[in-house]
Amino acid sequence: MANVTNKRPLSPHLQIYKPIPTMVMSIVHRITGGALAVGTIILAWWLIAAASGKPYFDWISWLLGTWIGLIVLFGYTWALVHHMLGGMRHFMWDMGHGFDKHFTTKMAIALPVVSICLTVVIWIVGLAI
Repeated sequence: MANVTNKRPLSPHLQIYKPIPTMVMSIVHRITGGALAVGTIILAWWLIAAASGKPYFDWISWLLGTWIGLIVLFGYTWALVHHMLGGMRHFMWDMGHGFDKHFTTKMAIALPVVSICLTVVIWIVGLAI
């Protein structure tokens, strides 16, 4: 039997594509979606601890108050904000706006900057209260 696939072109791989901002933000949007699943488990753990009693809640609050816990919570906040802004971008596209190549590239470049700034503002307000 002859191998008919020898003359057919191969599908491109990630190694062939040049990363562009919109492609990177699409990948980051998927990663933040996965991070939100893990962060929601931590949030549910904290709520279960609150319902379980003071000693367990105090232990979870201590754990999340360590520097590692604060980094995880900061990352969860950033993932939430970043994913929300990406979802708003997709909603805008669903409405038929913002398909110009230069505009989508500018939005993809601005998205991480805006999400980090909003996360820092949320944490400043949260720590101030």
